[in-house]
Amino acid sequence: MQQWIMHIMEQFGYFGVFLLILLENVFPPIPSEVILTFGGFMVTKSDSLSYIGMLAASTLGALAGAIILYYVGKVLGLHRIERLVDKYGRILRLKKEDVHQSNNWFSKYGGVAVFLCRFIPVVRSLISIPAGLNHMNLLSFIIYTTLGTLIWNGVLIYLGVKLGENWQQVLHVFDTYSNVLYITTGIAIIGGIIYLRKRKA
Repeated sequence: MQQWIMHIMEQFGYFGVFLLILLENVFPPIPSEVILTFGGFMVTKSDSLSYIGMLAASTLGALAGAIILYYVGKVLGLHRIERLVDKYGRILRLKKEDVHQSNNWFSKYGGVAVFLCRFIPVVRSLISIPAGLNHMNLLSFIIYTTLGTLIWNGVLIYLGVKLGENWQQVLHVFDTYSNVLYITTGIAIIGGIIYLRKRKA
């Protein structure tokens, strides 16, 4: 997949970045870390590409993908989404638990969750669905999404620029980052379940 991503970006420049990031938001298994850090590296090798242009293309792509998922949540509803995940979850590497986790985050934190979850792999994309399910104000959704996405994209593109031909080093760091986040989130969920059970008892 990594070679395919790099080929698309080399062939189509900003439009390729826009398209890939849009797809990354709709299909979480596509890694934004590869797209964005390689995009940063491309900036150093091309006279026609710039950091600002790369940031704008990737942010617009992320916003377009987020809005698609927002309306998926708004139109389909939770039960239909669960059935889709049951049927196609293996292809997308998603489970119903991922959808419920995103929904719980949104129910607890609202717009702040839309912002914060832009920094968490997989949940970064899925948080758009509960925003739609709960009929969050679209303008607020766009603002929170754009702010979180600008930071995430900006940092990764910048790292790609700074590392240059060694841009792939970032991928190892983000593998560790993802694993730490998964463990932390899992502990938080288990702790929350234990806390709620104690309160009911």
